[in-house]
Amino acid sequence: MQKINIGVIGAGYWGPNLVRNFSCCPETHVAVVCDPSARSRSKIEQAFPDIPVTADLEQVLSSSTVEAVAIATPVASHFPIARAALEAGKHVLVEKPLAGTVAEGETLVALANEKQLCLMCDHTFCYTGAVRKIKSYIDQNELGDLLYFDSVRVNLGLFQSDVNVLWDLCPHDLSILDLLLPGGLRPDAVAAQGVDAMKAGFESIAYLTLFFDSGLIAHVHANWLSPVKVRTILIGGTQRMVVWDDNNPAERVKIYDKGVDVSNVDRDTCLVNYRHGDAQIPVLDTTEALALVAASFSKAIRTGASPVTDGESGLRVLRVLEAADQSLREGGGRIKMRSAGAQERRGAEIRQSGERPDAHR
Repeated sequence: MQKINIGVIGAGYWGPNLVRNFSCCPETHVAVVCDPSARSRSKIEQAFPDIPVTADLEQVLSSSTVEAVAIATPVASHFPIARAALEAGKHVLVEKPLAGTVAEGETLVALANEKQLCLMCDHTFCYTGAVRKIKSYIDQNELGDLLYFDSVRVNLGLFQSDVNVLWDLCPHDLSILDLLLPGGLRPDAVAAQGVDAMKAGFESIAYLTLFFDSGLIAHVHANWLSPVKVRTILIGGTQRMVVWDDNNPAERVKIYDKGVDVSNVDRDTCLVNYRHGDAQIPVLDTTEALALVAASFSKAIRTGASPVTDGESGLRVLRVLEAADQSLREGGGRIKMRSAGAQERRGAEIRQSGERPDAHR
């Protein structure tokens, strides 16, 4: 089987991880790495001496041998680079978030569909053994009806210069929710509160809440100013509950057979029964998530099948992030989300009009 030639664009923080995994993937070959920074190119040359490097993006996009690109650049550049790559006939894997605005994301999805190219978002956590195990419990209805999703994603830095803490950290949790929920990430309303604690021009501490028609409530605490790194998600169902502690490799996921039964609820009476059962620590697949991202991208290119984190899933995450920004500007109130039907009609309108928004967030 002939390997797919990949060009990696961006060799800063995340790019080298993409280079390593696409180099190790038996179905892909890293044909070139592109970065304007001489220092970043030098690091790639030292770690991967057999891989050509360049500062010329046009050289990558115009190459007849490069079939696909993986983009790991600052958020503001995701849209113009991804659009140029799709227009050049390249399949595209882009770092989270998919783009800087919903309009940009809709344009990329429409362009990929028009050209019959794969557009995939690197929502890496969706490929971890922990998330895939939790999804299997939900798919088998072992948790019952979902009641809440509560995430804490905090650490000291890394401060970003072009996006706030919501756009930096919350895509992880939103993409996980999109994967876990039947029908994907389609909240009824979104609310967000945050502060620019360091007076740096962006919110560095924020709280995001999502409300669903089913009664599910989801909450994400994102913070660049925590003295400790916390990566914890709690998921409560009517039958069982889940705790995912990504900082605890020995007990990363625990399933609790615990719950509350409430009966005879009226103005005067509320009977509550607490159920306490066993806790289970499932065995998780330890395959590196980014290796599965590389394999999924390759499979999508070869077969035409949509990857788990396709452009549409990245677009659903963007819609929530943009609504969260609106909520921040309006004092933290609830922002009603467009219905799924309205979202689909908007996508159809863009595909028909050929709209190409150029505004950046």
